[in-house]
Amino acid sequence: MSVATGRGRPAGIAGKVFHSRICATVTASSCLAHLWIVAGNQHGTWLNLLMLAMVAVCLPCAVHIWRGRDCDPRRAGAVRRVMASALVMAGVHAVLLLGAGGSGHAHHGATSGAAAAAGAAPSGSGALLAVIALEMTTALLAATLTARLRPQPRLAG
Repeated sequence: MSVATGRGRPAGIAGKVFHSRICATVTASSCLAHLWIVAGNQHGTWLNLLMLAMVAVCLPCAVHIWRGRDCDPRRAGAVRRVMASALVMAGVHAVLLLGAGGSGHAHHGATSGAAAAAGAAPSGSGALLAVIALEMTTALLAATLTARLRPQPRLAG
């Protein structure tokens, strides 16, 4: 077994911990963004409740991942929950972006008829695309961390 120089830990553990911390940071950032949106009360009750449910699932997992407890492959459940939650939220945001009939997700009907006729994106579209990108990044980080946590087969030799 190789040992990281001066650390006394197996090589690769430091990389997994760093990967875990990045995943936890992005997950916590997403949670804070959703709490900020809920606090602004820009959406209906059901969307606010959905965002609070996402935060309730993801924030404890982010703390768990940050603490590095998921560097053990047998305990990667929090990483999988974050990945699944991020994918579901990206899907929800995509549905909101497409909206009913392709009208998009405009806050308080902020899109003018002239802008819509000119093919301009609704005011909330850019924000939704950014949130979808954040959710997809979260899912990607969680998926790659899950793959890293799988036990590596021992090579004979």
